[in-house]
Amino acid sequence: METTYHIPVLLTESVDGLAISEGKVFVDVTFGGGGHSREILSRLGNDGQLYSFDQDADAEANASVRREDGVMLAGDERWTFVRSNFRYLKNWMRYYGCDGVDGILADLGVSSHHFDDESRGFSFRFDSPLDMRMNKRGGITAADVVNDYDEERLADIIYLYGELKQSRRIAKEIVKARAEKRIATTHELMNAVQKCFPQQREKKDITRLFQALRIEVNKEMDALREMLTAATEVLKPGGRLVVITYHSLEDRMVKNIMKTGNVEGKMKQDYEIFNIGTGRPVSVYELVTAFENVNGVKLNYRYVDRRPGDIMAIWADTQLANEELGWKAVRSVEETLASAWAWEKHLAGK
Repeated sequence: METTYHIPVLLTESVDGLAISEGKVFVDVTFGGGGHSREILSRLGNDGQLYSFDQDADAEANASVRREDGVMLAGDERWTFVRSNFRYLKNWMRYYGCDGVDGILADLGVSSHHFDDESRGFSFRFDSPLDMRMNKRGGITAADVVNDYDEERLADIIYLYGELKQSRRIAKEIVKARAEKRIATTHELMNAVQKCFPQQREKKDITRLFQALRIEVNKEMDALREMLTAATEVLKPGGRLVVITYHSLEDRMVKNIMKTGNVEGKMKQDYEIFNIGTGRPVSVYELVTAFENVNGVKLNYRYVDRRPGDIMAIWADTQLANEELGWKAVRSVEETLASAWAWEKHLAGK
């Protein structure tokens, strides 16, 4: 009997959004059960190319499954499976000699297969080992997070990734429970924190707690940030990015990249302000001393108390000029002072 790995949501709508035509190159960065990839291939024509990413070994096995429509991905020359986290999108496209792609699809939801697999620990429906790794070959588990993180760090990830206001109380109860015995299973975790949730919201809030742990275990926000940034670099002009999101953290990041081209949502203005310099601090005294030494001129100065409100030190950050303009200071302070004084003497006719 064949079991369904995962039924893709918004299948037609998301693939329509890619505007697929023959001979083009597309990427499905979340292969899962292969539903989106199969639909893309059905529209791709004979000369197109599809790359499908997934880091889960269970997902890779779906390529060899022949579905009701008769389509089996394995052996299709138009299709390449990439067993990797989608955060490495740019590196893999370079590896395959792909200069650019015409469309990228990402379904960020967790596959129903993961929730239904009792051994993976994604669902509190089963009393399972606290694992939650998308890639079973390595990385920390949810058990490592709940047992090894300090209370403050636990509270932070529960608040940030689970958006639970009672995060500090939840973290406190986890720390209390693990002091008596290491928390090893999903139900042991539930028993430790159950008193933190109102009965009418218990299921919803525990779901959010599990979401927070899963995001931390798999570093999902970091991976999404890197994938979205890579997408802006590998998409051809006019290329399409289609992303299905399931919670506000993902949604915010995706909307930012769509609107501004960066995940922070910072709009680029019609002008930029650049700090030009070495990026290294030089005190007034060091500047005066250097000037005297290189130019053989004695300056008239005296030491006085710092004025009220003066700060101890401040200097310009030149990183933007370095990155955007490729500009870096090549002359030393001494060389600059010598050149400046020579120019002043030239202007004065000396």
